[in-house]
Amino acid sequence: MLDTNGIRLRCVVEGDGPLVILLHGFPQCWYLWRHQIDPLVEQGWRVCVPDQRGYGMSDCPPHVTDYGIRSLCADIDGLATALGHDDYVLGIHDWGAIVGWHVALLYRERVRAILGLSVPFSRDPSFPAMCTQEYWGDRFFYWAYFMREVGRAEREMEADWRTYLLRTHYGFSGDHDFRGDPRTATTFLDLMPPSPDELPSWLTEDDLDYYVEMFDRSGARGPVNWYRNIPLLLADTAELDGVKIPQPTRFVIGSRDATRHFNPPEGQAERFEDLRDQIVINGAGHWLQLEATDQLNELMLDFYAEFVT
Repeated sequence: MLDTNGIRLRCVVEGDGPLVILLHGFPQCWYLWRHQIDPLVEQGWRVCVPDQRGYGMSDCPPHVTDYGIRSLCADIDGLATALGHDDYVLGIHDWGAIVGWHVALLYRERVRAILGLSVPFSRDPSFPAMCTQEYWGDRFFYWAYFMREVGRAEREMEADWRTYLLRTHYGFSGDHDFRGDPRTATTFLDLMPPSPDELPSWLTEDDLDYYVEMFDRSGARGPVNWYRNIPLLLADTAELDGVKIPQPTRFVIGSRDATRHFNPPEGQAERFEDLRDQIVINGAGHWLQLEATDQLNELMLDFYAEFVT
């Protein structure tokens, strides 16, 4: 448990050397990065993987305002201070990518390099509108769904965490061709495929047991509150409009990642000062750390090798 920014985050910390911080998104916890920790330690890194605010064993403050982008970023930079490091590199995924891109801008002198996964850097002025049902018309979109009455999305998740987590992980993977109809969906799971008869090769019953244990503990309120702050994200960091990511960056995405449909990586190169490359892993969906472990680890270690000394 590390004290940072007025809260406590449970972190896996392994190894010695320069610091790398790995950030998960939704619906995850530190466990998403479990296959990357040992290879990084062997390369010479000190690895810190937090359960971010509202997740797992970390503090889960109750209010929507507790999850603003500046607080989420200060949590992460504070981990480096708590561990005695002046700088660090980042590995970022999903909502952890949104936080990580902003950590890189708000603490630019501290962040040395970034491995970005799945969610490109964007400060799209449409983000606030995308959180309203009016923007989507008769189509379901989960950002707008999460904005509705507080408690509705939480009840859907907490009614059966195992089913919710399994269908979400499977649904955002590259292992299936099913996609629900957004014109008839009324809940998040309406867009997900049914639970598979057999688990995919990258997910075990023990993995699900662990995820369920973590979400039974934390509940859904904190994770959903991250989304409820999207309408304020741009206004709360207005000084960053038009500012490019200055750090050396490698970006990796799966060819079948569903996020490409509403936040495509094409065109993001102009938002960086030093985007080394953009790599597509063919056949992979959203969970690169799990679905394409060997390929991702090779790309990760190749990129980080420059910064480990």
